Amino acid sequence: METAAATCKRSLEFTVPVLDIEAETDRAIADLRQKVKLPGFRPGKVPAQVIRSRFKAEIEQEVIDSLVQRVFNERARKDQLHVVGTPKVKDLHFHEGKPLQFTAEFEVAPEFELGEYIGLECPYEEPQVTEEAVAARLNLLRERKADYVNIDPRPAVNGDIVVVSMKSVAGVEGPPVENDDMQIELGDSDTMPEFNEAFIGMSPDEEKEVTVDYPAQYAHERLAGRKVTFRCRLKGLRRKELPELNDEFAKDMGDFKSLEELTEEVRRQLLREREFALQQAGKNHLVDTLVRNHDFPVPDAWVDQQVRSHLESSARELAGQGVDLKKLNLDWQRIGESRRAQAVKDVRASLILGKIAERESVVATQEEVDRELQRIARQVREPVAAVRMRAEKDGTIERLANRIVTEKVLNLLFEKSRKVAPETIAPAAGEAAEGAGPSA
Repeated sequence: METAAATCKRSLEFTVPVLDIEAETDRAIADLRQKVKLPGFRPGKVPAQVIRSRFKAEIEQEVIDSLVQRVFNERARKDQLHVVGTPKVKDLHFHEGKPLQFTAEFEVAPEFELGEYIGLECPYEEPQVTEEAVAARLNLLRERKADYVNIDPRPAVNGDIVVVSMKSVAGVEGPPVENDDMQIELGDSDTMPEFNEAFIGMSPDEEKEVTVDYPAQYAHERLAGRKVTFRCRLKGLRRKELPELNDEFAKDMGDFKSLEELTEEVRRQLLREREFALQQAGKNHLVDTLVRNHDFPVPDAWVDQQVRSHLESSARELAGQGVDLKKLNLDWQRIGESRRAQAVKDVRASLILGKIAERESVVATQEEVDRELQRIARQVREPVAAVRMRAEKDGTIERLANRIVTEKVLNLLFEKSRKVAPETIAPAAGEAAEGAGPSA
């Protein structure tokens, strides 16, 4: 008997005849006879009844495991079930001389009808770059080439760069956050206001406790959304000296003959960045639309996998910041639950894009996969052959191919979408707060 609800969960009841149990038991005994060594018997010559008596529990478990797996797989193939994950066996009854009975609970990949995906409304406008943006990028290049000159001790003023030794003393779980040579530009738009207020007027070698209220979206995950108190010592003052913006500066930045050439290249780069950002925003909106227009259940197993992927990514990021995860008192279960809703959207989006790829015959060519492997090899500075061998072994090849297919489908959707001015589209509930694209 099969039962099903409006989810991906399924339940099947099985009954295995006594004859099948006896045949599987004989096979298990025969296998054990070839493996076991008992005093007084030559290898492979232990009588079956001795094997049955000495290894009764092991034989029964082997028979149950083998039969459960075999009859379930046979039924799944017969019914063409796309089983997700490992079935959970319940209500198992195994008694000598009687049929084996059990219930298998499992999940299947969802079946859904693909709705409209060509000609969807997409927010997009031709990219433009202002002279102010070009000037700001040129100034950023000057900042990168800046010289930092030490200033004789005096009280810090707005515009100074203070060199601070700081260590958290409250507000952070686990080991303290510390930096012995933090450089903070007073009055800069990126500087937390609490630091500006605390350090202006301080002189080198003075100490002070500073409490900073970090926003929830702060880049440093251990500080985000927390009110953290630091013990700070001002070690010194520096002044930033920017190079003149002229032809010499342009030549120093690379293969440019004049400031005019550098300026034009900066303008082209900004245009490319703006075009990429506008296309990504448009593609995210298209994925949002597809997810909203396709309401179907997704397997918990895939959602759990997506949540685990998010958590592992967060753990790697923390470890990359030098954090000892064992010392952190993080509630990973709570964090995982907070990301579950987005994981459901990601899984649903991935399934929709996959079905579009099938309908449109979108595949990753060998040449495209090779280019990705070559790019990775350049990044890690290893031979392509070594990268390929490792990728084939750990499943990276398949993930690369899936990512290529996803990007090609998104490009297709974008190219065939109906472009409209962004201000004419009202964001759907939650769209402004959450990204919509599936994780790679």
